[in-house]
Amino acid sequence: MKFYTTQHPYYCGIDLHARSLCVCILDADGDTILHREIKALPENLLNLLTP
Repeated sequence: MKFYTTQHPYYCGIDLHARSLCVCILDADGDTILHREIKALPENLLNLLTP
């Protein structure tokens, strides 16, 4: 199994619920870039994550 040994520019966490998603994106310094709750629909998540 390969493990990452370098730091990434961004980290993303998604908390899944039945009707909503809580999305949090942090930069490499640990500063919050985005923290939002959206409806649990694929297009909403794609729109949120598209640069």
